[in-house]
Amino acid sequence: MDDTRWLTPEQLTAWKKFVAVVEVLPGILDSQLQHDSDVTHFEYFTMAMLSESPERTLRMTSLASATNSTLPRLSHVVSRLEKRGYVDRNPCPEDRRATNATLTEAGWQKVVATAPGHVRTVRQNVIEPLTDADVADLDRIMGRVLHTIDPQNRFTANGESPRATPAD
Repeated sequence: MDDTRWLTPEQLTAWKKFVAVVEVLPGILDSQLQHDSDVTHFEYFTMAMLSESPERTLRMTSLASATNSTLPRLSHVVSRLEKRGYVDRNPCPEDRRATNATLTEAGWQKVVATAPGHVRTVRQNVIEPLTDADVADLDRIMGRVLHTIDPQNRFTANGESPRATPAD
């Protein structure tokens, strides 16, 4: 006998809208960033997380957490950013087994130049359609979902700052 707890019509409607946002929003963000700044959303987000860190540096493992990424995916993207002169990788002075990623001056300038257009796109497509109460609800709801899908809090989107694990 099938004991599957199917979604109610209301739950299914909400789920479909959530999936639509998850599928459509990355394309909107990537399109704007690639058109205006020749970077992907993930490349920009990686540089932005470094820009907010002390000395613009994080261990690769901390940067992976800050960007909600796996280390292999991040390593591939950081390699591309290195080739463009936006990021440097160096052994961590306190732990030679670890690698630090540092945003270069060119990377910092790229973040500064890219941020206004990105923020406009985020505001236009996500923030402005919402009331302040909606934003608070979105934060609360996404926090609950993140807690469920990331119970070890490996990723820092659930409120932890990448500053909590700097590059030493």
